[in-house]
Amino acid sequence: MSGNATKEQIDAVIKRVHSFGLRTHPIFGVRKTVIGIIGDDKTRVVENMSGMPGIEKIIPILQPYKFAGREVHPEDSIIEIDGVRIGGEEIVVMAGPCAVESREQLLATARKVRECGAKILRGGAYKPRTSPYSFQGLGEEALKILAEAREQTGLLVVTEVMDPRNVELVSKYADILQIGARNMQNFSLLTEAGRSGHPVMLKRGPSASINDFLLAAEYIILEGNNNVILCERGISTFETYTRNTLDISAVVAVKKESHLPIIVDPSHSTGKSFMVTPMALAAIAAGADGIIVEVHPDPDSALCDGPQALTFSMFEDLMRKAAALAPIINRRI
Repeated sequence: MSGNATKEQIDAVIKRVHSFGLRTHPIFGVRKTVIGIIGDDKTRVVENMSGMPGIEKIIPILQPYKFAGREVHPEDSIIEIDGVRIGGEEIVVMAGPCAVESREQLLATARKVRECGAKILRGGAYKPRTSPYSFQGLGEEALKILAEAREQTGLLVVTEVMDPRNVELVSKYADILQIGARNMQNFSLLTEAGRSGHPVMLKRGPSASINDFLLAAEYIILEGNNNVILCERGISTFETYTRNTLDISAVVAVKKESHLPIIVDPSHSTGKSFMVTPMALAAIAAGADGIIVEVHPDPDSALCDGPQALTFSMFEDLMRKAAALAPIINRRI
């Protein structure tokens, strides 16, 4: 729409599109409104709507990801949740244990990461484990502990949802729904998370291309939920030294192709605690909008992913170095 299009003109265009049996997805930008049209009947739209008042131009979108791409949304998206802005000048740090093991463990970690400058607490209530005999998480009990930690520290909470049937329950406790790497193409889960309207952090699958990654985000946005945060967490390659191969170039690629903010997980990508800080700093230097790292009061006794968890002192060191690095690229922690 043109920059001076009125609400009445915008409403008239939307009504006209609906009369063709097509769906609309309005995007209200700072300077302009874009009305995304979902459907294949491009010819009828162009022929019948080009002269309508308020329309500046009609553009066929060539990218396979229509709403996650920059053709429709050229400006960077900033996801704001209770005053925390993801995608802006500030680099947001999410930190906490892989899994909520006990009230004491989580509250101690929450207080420490908050003291060091983290804004969001991570902690798994439901854990997708390769072995059915591994610790699977505490479920709703863990969600209640996460909510208590939020009340005590003011940190936002991000936690994974694995089942479409649990989206409503997890949304009741968490500020951000995490879609894990193994569920990146669980399309029913993506759709349900989109319908919830809740902010979603989507992790890249271990064998997913950038195209696959952005198309997964498209499922969420298509349901009217624009609050999507992408997360690069490493991909599978022939290398066996690390748990996965952290694709730092994905940050740069996603920034070019998409308006969505992207953060990096150096813990799951490397699987080794001594590599987390260097890879986190590399992600920040590449332009990541945030990092998500695992922190545990006693990694040696952790029930899940202890070898990749930072101790409290290691996390303090990471935050000091990140705070020194950020101003060099005109950002801040």
